[in-house]
Amino acid sequence: MPALRLDIEYDGAGFAGWAEQPGQRTIEGVLRDALEVVLGRRPDVRVAGRTDAGVHATAQVVSLQVPAGTGAPHREAAADPDRLRRSLNGLLPDDVAVRAASHAPEGFDARAHATSRAYDYRILTGPPSPLRRARTLRHTGPPLDRAALDACAAATVGQHRFTAFTPTDTQHVFFDRTVIECAWCEGGEARDELILRIEADAFLRHMVRVLVGSMLEVGRGNRDVAWFTALLHGAPRSAAGRTAPAHPLTLVAVRYPE
Repeated sequence: MPALRLDIEYDGAGFAGWAEQPGQRTIEGVLRDALEVVLGRRPDVRVAGRTDAGVHATAQVVSLQVPAGTGAPHREAAADPDRLRRSLNGLLPDDVAVRAASHAPEGFDARAHATSRAYDYRILTGPPSPLRRARTLRHTGPPLDRAALDACAAATVGQHRFTAFTPTDTQHVFFDRTVIECAWCEGGEARDELILRIEADAFLRHMVRVLVGSMLEVGRGNRDVAWFTALLHGAPRSAAGRTAPAHPLTLVAVRYPE
C-alpha cells in the first residue's frame, strides 16, 4: 500500500514537544496511540518538523506506512483516508486534530522529502490581550525599532552557519542552513502584532527562538545590526541573545516538490 500522509494541527501548550518520550505527553505519542487503535498495530511515523515543547502547528505533515500484518478491517480503514481521518479525530485529544489524510506516493517521507518549513513568531506590541496571551509575546517599554528589526531579518536570508542560534549541547553536527524568507510584518485585527515569518530548508533546535531573542536585542536598542549580522558567521551560542519563549511560535507551512 502507498504511504499515508496526515496533515495535522495542534496546540503545543500541553505537550513536551513532538518526539515521543517515556513518561511525557507528546504529540507523536498521542498520535501513535490513536493510529494503533485504528490500524491494529503501532506504526512508525515520520514528521516534517520536530517541534519543541510549547510550540504549535497549523500545518504539520506526518507520513507512515501501514504496518505489515495489519488485519483486513484495519486495512479497510487505511484504504479510505477520510474514514481514517474521522477515526483518528474520534480518538485524539482536543488539542490535536488531523485536518486532512491522503494517500501519498510509495516511499513518501514527510521529513526527508520536505524542501522547506515555515514558522510564524508573534509579538504583541499594543495593550494586553487576554485572548492572545497564549499565542503572543507581549512587548513592553519603548516602541521597537522596526527598521532595525527589518535589517536583521534581511541579513538572515541566505546560507549561514547558525551555531549562535542553537544550544551548545546538541546532536547537530552540521550547522549551515539556508533561509529562504525572513521578514517582519504587521498583524492582528488592530495591527498591534509584529509577526516574523521565516522559511528555511531546515531548522536547528531553538533556532527561530534565538533569532527572535537576538533581533529583539537590536529592536530595543541594546545592540546594533552589525552585532546581529556577525552572529550569522558561526559565532558561539554565548554571543547571541536569549532564547525567546516557545508559545508564540507556530509551524505554518511545509513545502514539497510539485
